[in-house]
Amino acid sequence: MKYNKKNYDYLIVGAGPYGSIFAHEAAKRGKRVLIIEKRNHIGGNMYTHKEHGINVHDYGAHIFHTDNKEVWDYVNQFTEFNGYINQVVANYKGELYNLPFNMNTFYQMWGVKTPEEAAAKIEEQKVAAGISGIPKNLEEQAISLIGTDIYTKLIKGYTEKQWGRKATELPSFIIRRLPVRYTFDNNYFNHRYQGVPVDGYTAIFEKMLDSELIDIQTDMDFFSDQTTLLEEFPKTVYTGMIDQFFDYKFGELEYRSVRFENETIESNNRQGNAVINYTDAETPFTRVMEWRHFDKKADEGFTIITKEYPQNWDRSKEAYYPVNDERNSALFKKYHKEATKVKQVIFGGRLGNYQYYDMDQVFNAALKAVYKEFGE
Repeated sequence: MKYNKKNYDYLIVGAGPYGSIFAHEAAKRGKRVLIIEKRNHIGGNMYTHKEHGINVHDYGAHIFHTDNKEVWDYVNQFTEFNGYINQVVANYKGELYNLPFNMNTFYQMWGVKTPEEAAAKIEEQKVAAGISGIPKNLEEQAISLIGTDIYTKLIKGYTEKQWGRKATELPSFIIRRLPVRYTFDNNYFNHRYQGVPVDGYTAIFEKMLDSELIDIQTDMDFFSDQTTLLEEFPKTVYTGMIDQFFDYKFGELEYRSVRFENETIESNNRQGNAVINYTDAETPFTRVMEWRHFDKKADEGFTIITKEYPQNWDRSKEAYYPVNDERNSALFKKYHKEATKVKQVIFGGRLGNYQYYDMDQVFNAALKAVYKEFGE
């Protein structure tokens, strides 16, 4: 079968943010692009749909946050953001705490009222736990940052559900994504620019890919005819799993997958907050999102909630999170070295680079790939 009938300059595998940005920028420079996407929609994991007047995020909560002004200005070409600030509530066996870790959390946990009291309590628990020197794993990192009580109630169960392994087996850097503040500030992120698109994320990609030079084929699996596709197109941008591209020749990289369970409820307010994390080990889901609270828009009398269930990945499931531990990082280096030999393929995105990117990091990486390919 011949795929490159229109003499496309680029084949892009995956219609998520990395592939879509590259396609948009290539088309601006007069290049013809074919995007193939195995799902039935564009936007990758950022895809949203509207139901009962509510923008539902189909693959978990996506709040755009960044300090990168170039990235912020870039995405604002395609949408208007609503200024939403993520203020998460943690539910530990019915006890409620503010996240991320801040003076509200410390007061709720210990009754302390000043930063000095909070810092003293954390140091006391760190010493009691025997934590000294450079933390060797996530558990030691967490206790050194916020003490034993908060680690036990708000981190241990949630993290072990999320990653499917003990906190002592996880690298310390994972917990560094969460801020720790000695102020009464419930803003989940430290970044200057934050928000959710007023029209949902899908509208961004519809505008981004609106070009006569871009064709999109959904429900098409690159691996159904990988050899022919690579032969026919002069250059390919690949955003899928890097180990799958090479037919797992060095073995499988590990990923975590997620299952989402949606429920439409006749109510104007089910849980009172956009995101509630369930941090005990016994509750099978990690968090519940109530989408109407993200942009305050919904039909009267309806709300939609989504429960998020982490699960082990296998080849029948979607890969969401790379597991960047020592073993997988060493294995990825082998695949990355192999990828550098394939000169006509650009590997990108969370799966192509095996990195736990935030959205702004994917946007930034895509723009850097564009500049490298075409010049600034």
